[in-house]
Amino acid sequence: MGTEWLAGVDGCPGGWVVALVAPAGGEVRVRIVRTVAEVVFAPERPAVIAVDMPIGLPDRVGPGGRAAEAAVRPLLGARQSSVFSVPSRAAVYAEIEPPADWAALLAAHKRASKVALATSDPPKKIALQAFCLFPKIRCIDGLLKADASLAARVFETHPEVAFWHMNGKKPLDTPKKVKGRPHPPGLDERRHLLKSAGLPVTVVNESPPKGAGPDDLLDALACAVTARRIRAGVATSFPNPPPRDAHGLRMAIWA
Repeated sequence: MGTEWLAGVDGCPGGWVVALVAPAGGEVRVRIVRTVAEVVFAPERPAVIAVDMPIGLPDRVGPGGRAAEAAVRPLLGARQSSVFSVPSRAAVYAEIEPPADWAALLAAHKRASKVALATSDPPKKIALQAFCLFPKIRCIDGLLKADASLAARVFETHPEVAFWHMNGKKPLDTPKKVKGRPHPPGLDERRHLLKSAGLPVTVVNESPPKGAGPDDLLDALACAVTARRIRAGVATSFPNPPPRDAHGLRMAIWA
């Protein structure tokens, strides 16, 4: 266990930012990749991959999204808005062609929202920000459906839930961003927690790689802390036990 690698993964403008760590600390490698498959088949062959992206898509959605979202929101206080409701599988796959421009994006979002309305109780549209994450959700979903053995290595997590756990199971006081811009007090609060969790100061304080923001880097590191807990067998799933979708994929957020 001491020589294997674990990975924390967060979506970013450049694709995905990956933080590869050893279970007991030591070296940390940070890089940008274009697809999650590059993490799965990386030279380090991480034994556990904790990713900030929904895994497992329901056929229909109830109030508040999946049980996973409903379970973690109350834990996060003012940060609970960072957990968006995952719509149905049909809505996520309703529009798979990349939009050519802004107008095409809005039109595709509107069409997908109609599918979401028809597959949710009560009927709920899709937030545009969430819709823009659908290609990444489909990327992970397709990978896990194609190779069921990967589900034993790839787990869904959420950075704010990871930070909640690092903070003694208490919500954080400050956001990472304010009006879409990095918020230094919030970033510093999370850096302190990551250092307390045993990650190297030099890595936590370093600038993010090109294609990622400072919050993306910290989120990937937080996911790596969760991967370490999963590998040690001490992580908790929300809900517990995890329900599964029609393809057998777990629908839970781990911390």
